[in-house]
Amino acid sequence: MNNFMTLGQFIIEKQAEFPYAKGELSRLLRDIGIAAKIVNREVNKAGLMDILGSSGTTNIQGEHQQKLDVYANEQFIAALRSGGECCIVASEENDEIIRIESAVSGNAKYIVAIDPLDGSSNIDVNVPVGTIFSIFRRKSAEGPARLSDVLQRGTDQVAAGYIIYGSSTMLVYTTGCGVNGFTLDPSIGEFCLSHPGMKMPESGVIYSINEGNYIHFPLGVKQYIKYCQVEDAATKRPYTSRYIGSMVADLHRNLIKGGIFIYPNTAAAPNGKLRLLYECNPLAFVIEQAGGRATDGANRILDLEVNELHQRTPVFIGSALMVSEAEKFMAAAGENVFAQSVI
Repeated sequence: MNNFMTLGQFIIEKQAEFPYAKGELSRLLRDIGIAAKIVNREVNKAGLMDILGSSGTTNIQGEHQQKLDVYANEQFIAALRSGGECCIVASEENDEIIRIESAVSGNAKYIVAIDPLDGSSNIDVNVPVGTIFSIFRRKSAEGPARLSDVLQRGTDQVAAGYIIYGSSTMLVYTTGCGVNGFTLDPSIGEFCLSHPGMKMPESGVIYSINEGNYIHFPLGVKQYIKYCQVEDAATKRPYTSRYIGSMVADLHRNLIKGGIFIYPNTAAAPNGKLRLLYECNPLAFVIEQAGGRATDGANRILDLEVNELHQRTPVFIGSALMVSEAEKFMAAAGENVFAQSVI
């Protein structure tokens, strides 16, 4: 029999490394793992059920909600509610924060920000999707937790990670002591340690960006794309363009193989599109812990002030040298950052 370690065993063994080693964070991570198994089950049999397509509703961002968006959101909230360690959930799918005020959560100290199903529009075509989560400790000492407890910088995260539902299902997370990946073994229904101490290559040959929006990109991004396409043996260019349309899937590939993911601001969306609290911050935490880099094109993502629940930001994230190179192009563009001329 092969030796393996389950997610539960790993969390217990590493509990002493957690900032607050009293067991609550361990149980919270366990609850997220349980919900992930339930969502994985539905994702894998989506084609056999009436769970594909739009739910007929939109979320706060004005995006059409898929049926699986709604289902995943309900499952994660239910797991966090019943687990008793979470006092507030901030979800992409809900306009406002969700306070968990049941008796079991009366002394809960943790806040979870979550994108329940990233890339859900790809479900219909069998493309990998994912869940992104971020965990904070509440800062207020008394009374019900409040919105100000949620609006914390990325540097305040005590844990973060993602689940990718693909050819295999993986849960990848960090508590600030490195990054570890667990693959779901369907034969026993457990996440097992498969990728210990994950490290992102310092550089790579993959760039991930929706080039269909090229005409709307800032000048610095256009110039960086052209740089990626120029032949140069010393830097292994031209790089390979790979864009899935699911941030979790693109970043997971780049984490393992090396690469950069860019979702920039545009003249039409000067603040970018991706959400800071429950998309960019947790993934930035993971990538930095793996040795990568994450910025908005100039500033570290984890240092950005969070002023709104659904605040957006541009993001340049991935292998450290590639992100630094892209930042140079953004800095050189200066005030012409929104120049729309085709290069």
